[in-house]
Amino acid sequence: MKALWTEPRVTFDGEFWQLRDAAMEPKPFQKPFPPLWFGGSGPVALRRAVRLGHGFFGAGSTPTAKFAGQVQSVREALSAAGRPADDFSIAKRVYIAVDADAGRARERINAALELLYGRRVPGIEAAAVAGTPADCVAAAREVAAAGAELILFTPLFSLAEHAEVLAADIIPQIR
Repeated sequence: MKALWTEPRVTFDGEFWQLRDAAMEPKPFQKPFPPLWFGGSGPVALRRAVRLGHGFFGAGSTPTAKFAGQVQSVREALSAAGRPADDFSIAKRVYIAVDADAGRARERINAALELLYGRRVPGIEAAAVAGTPADCVAAAREVAAAGAELILFTPLFSLAEHAEVLAADIIPQIR
């Protein structure tokens, strides 16, 4: 991708993809190319993110405690590579359901996740944040404390209503 973004023509003979005199237009506005964010959860994937990328993005299906361990691994890999942590961003997706009735929020997020993943996945359900605004603020603060500099809140239903609640009641309270 870096070659396609920066060179007029590219020939590439990889294990999974081959290109012969390929071009990609238009070129990205960001020069030399956009920042590369990597996801993944295993040690090899985390080291790859540090080696090739500009940031790590934790999955919404990853519980906060596991994400904290991933952040630690990323920071250790940055140190080992001699890369300053300030030049490498860390983010996390958070599936979220905010409702005055915490039980209803949990039921709705679990149903939405089942629809999204095609089956019930208890580990992903447990990773999702659901509850009252106060519950969600507390959970989001835990994600930030685990190392997320950026949190991508991902509601899976009632999107406009969630956008309002997130902007007014949740995000301003995360520090």
